[in-house]
Amino acid sequence: MIDQRTAPYAALILRLALGLMFVAHGALKLFVFTPDGTVGYFASLGLPAIFAYLTIAAELGGGVLLLLGVATRPVALALIPLLIGAGVLGHGGNGWVFSNQGGGWEYPAFLVVVAVVQALLGDGAAALKPVGYKKG
Repeated sequence: MIDQRTAPYAALILRLALGLMFVAHGALKLFVFTPDGTVGYFASLGLPAIFAYLTIAAELGGGVLLLLGVATRPVALALIPLLIGAGVLGHGGNGWVFSNQGGGWEYPAFLVVVAVVQALLGDGAAALKPVGYKKG
């Protein structure tokens, strides 16, 4: 049985961890790999340049929204295709374990599950609520 007193805090902790992970990965692509480097990597996977920019924007924007607790359910669901793409296209050929050369698909697969759980749990505690927001 779910403890209704602590469940909102569990959802908060999960939301903060997932949001921080997305912001960190977006910042990595922006500041370390740079947009040009990210475009080059995406091109090596056969993806158009726009996907690199969209990925950076989605990771940074989605991560910030998760950290703030704004539209948590739809944001978590919207980021799942990004995670599946990372797992299949970016890491799929590298094996299961993420410590493999180039990173395996274990971590993106786990993050898909985390995003699904977050979408099921919702905002949790300390989430910003837009005007007219109905809990759900």
